[in-house]
Amino acid sequence: MQPTAETLAGIELFRNLNAEERGALASRCQLHQFPQNRVVVHEQDETNDVYFIVSGLVRATLISLSGKEVAFRDMGSGEVFGDLAAIDNMPRSSSVVTLQDSVILSMSSGVFWEVMEIHPSVATTELKRLTALIRLLSERVFEFSTLGVRNRIHAELLRLAKDHTRGDNIAEINPAPKHADIASRISTHREAVTRELNHLEHAGIIERPSGAIIIRDMARLADMVKEVKGE
Repeated sequence: MQPTAETLAGIELFRNLNAEERGALASRCQLHQFPQNRVVVHEQDETNDVYFIVSGLVRATLISLSGKEVAFRDMGSGEVFGDLAAIDNMPRSSSVVTLQDSVILSMSSGVFWEVMEIHPSVATTELKRLTALIRLLSERVFEFSTLGVRNRIHAELLRLAKDHTRGDNIAEINPAPKHADIASRISTHREAVTRELNHLEHAGIIERPSGAIIIRDMARLADMVKEVKGE
C-alpha cells in the first residue's frame, strides 16, 4: 500500500501542511496493516521509526517480571507513537499493541527530524504534544502518591470522560473500557474497580447501560477527588 496526501490528512502532527507538502512526505513513508492484538513495537527494541495511526486503536504497555501488565495510554486515529526513540535514539520505553485492526504509517527517524526542521508547525505541534504527555504523567505520579484506590478510579473516570461530555455535568464513555483495563492504568486489581463502580452506581453518580458508562454528576465526582487532594 502506498500512502498519499489524503492518508496524512487526518494525522494531527501534519494538520497544518498543505496537500502538496503532505503528498511529498507520504512518498517517504510506508503504510502497514496490523490485525488486532499484534505488537507493533517491543519494549527495549533499538529501532527508532515513528508511527502514525491512520485508523484503529493501540495501547502502550509494559509487562513486569511477574507478568503484570501496566497500561500507559490508548491511542487512536491521528495520534503518534515511537517519537521518543526517534528523538533520543534510546531503546523503546514501552511496547505498543493493537486493540483493533489498525492501519499505521511509519516514518524513519531521519525523515521525522527533517520534517520538523523544514516545517515549524510540525515541530510546534510535537512540542505541545510532548508537553501534554508530561503533564499527564506528572498528574498520574501525583495521584499514585496521594490518592487511594477508590479516588484513583474516580480520577481515571474523569480523564476518560473529558472528551465525551454531554452538557455541563454529564458524560457518556462509550464504549466503556474493561474493568481490567482501568485497573491496569491505576495499579490495582479488577475486583476493586468493579466494587467501586457498583458503589458509584448505587450512589447515583454513574449509570451503566450495556457497553457504556454514563457519569450523571461530573461535578460531584470531581469534588470527591479534589477533597482528597486538598484542593
